[in-house]
Amino acid sequence: MASRTIQLVVQYDGRAFKGWQRQPDVPTVQETLEGVLGRLVNAPVTALGSGRTDAGVHATGQSVGVVVPERWQPAALRRSMNALLPDTVWVAEAHEMRAGFHARYSAEARRYRYLVGLDEEARSPFRRHREWKPPAPVDVAALHAEAAALPGEHVFLAFAVKGTAPADDDHRCRILSATWEPRPGGVAFVVEANRFLHHMVRFLVGTMMDVAMGRRPAGAIASLLSASDNRDVSVPAPAHGLYLERVTYPRSLYAAPAVAA
Repeated sequence: MASRTIQLVVQYDGRAFKGWQRQPDVPTVQETLEGVLGRLVNAPVTALGSGRTDAGVHATGQSVGVVVPERWQPAALRRSMNALLPDTVWVAEAHEMRAGFHARYSAEARRYRYLVGLDEEARSPFRRHREWKPPAPVDVAALHAEAAALPGEHVFLAFAVKGTAPADDDHRCRILSATWEPRPGGVAFVVEANRFLHHMVRFLVGTMMDVAMGRRPAGAIASLLSASDNRDVSVPAPAHGLYLERVTYPRSLYAAPAVAA
C-alpha cells in the first residue's frame, strides 16, 4: 500500500505523562499519539519523536514522524487527530516530508526553553506547575556570565546522567546559542544545540542557578566543561520548568509547506 511520511509538530502538558517513550501501564505521549493514529488508520502506526522528554517536561514544538496510508493528507490527519486527542496534547502543525526524513536523525538543531519565576506570583497555582520558583534570591547578572561559557563545541560529561548514552559516545555537543532572556515575572534560559544529553538542560540550569543563588562560586559552568564525570554538577532543575520548543530540519526534506490553524 502506498504511504505518506508526515511530520507532526506536537504540543503537550508534561504533567499528564510519564515522559515521551511508551512504557507498560503508564500514560506517555508516544502511546497516546499511537493510540489515536491506530484508530484513524485502523492499523499500528509508530510515532517517532525527535527525542525523549522526561516525565513532567512540556513541549511546544516536539517533532514526530509518522508513516500513514497515502490517502491521509497532512491537513486531514492533523484535524482528525486533534478531534480525538485529550486536551493535554495538540497537533499544532503537519508537514509532508520527503523520503529519508527521520524525526531524530535528520534534525539539525533542537531548542529548549527553561522558565524561572522570580516574583511572588510565581507561587500561584496557575504558574507553579509551569515554571520553577527558586528558594533564594537570584543574581541575574551571574546567570548571564555563566551562560556565556556555553556556545561552541564542548564535551558535556559533567552535565549528563551517567550510563544513559552508548559506551562509545563522546558526549560532545555543539551549542549554537545559550542565553537568559527577561520575561514577565522572571527569566528564561533558551538554549539551542545540535544534540542534547539526558538531563543536560536541567543540569545546566541547576548549576547556573546555584551560582546565581550564591551556593557555588562563579565560573562553575566553564570549570565543569572540562570535567571527566558528573560528580560535581548541581542537582538538576525541576522538570516542570522545561519546554522542548523547536526542532529544525533541512528545508530540502519538506515536500510542502506546513499546514496549521
